[in-house]
Amino acid sequence: MRRPADSLTRDLFEVPAPAVSLPGALDYSLAVRRLLVEAIKTSDLNASQVAARMAELVGAPISEHQLHAWTAPSREGWRFPLEYLPAFEVAVETTALTAWLASVRGGKVLMGKEALDAEIGKLERQKEDAARKIRQLKQAMGEM
Repeated sequence: MRRPADSLTRDLFEVPAPAVSLPGALDYSLAVRRLLVEAIKTSDLNASQVAARMAELVGAPISEHQLHAWTAPSREGWRFPLEYLPAFEVAVETTALTAWLASVRGGKVLMGKEALDAEIGKLERQKEDAARKIRQLKQAMGEM
């Protein structure tokens, strides 16, 4: 019996692609609000504590009321300020919004050791390419 395709698990070797750029297709207001709410829910802090931590990190007043307005679907006039995203992610201890934004643009975020491992892999490939070119040049010169 054949298993149904898993539409949620991404292929390890799948090349990320940016979202379709059709009129209205990039309206992510509700998606951003949902991501903010989910990050607060999974945090050890409540909304009041998140707002206080963000205010401390950015050095500007941020209230629980503002945070609720930024996350409420009914408050369309309120938008979460992008400049507060790093403070928000630090406060709730996540990188989910950064990863989501990268995926929307066709990318992937690597953090910490993952980023270093990717850089090592890139340098190893460059080293192999350079060694291959050196061998080809030496063969062309008749040295091999």
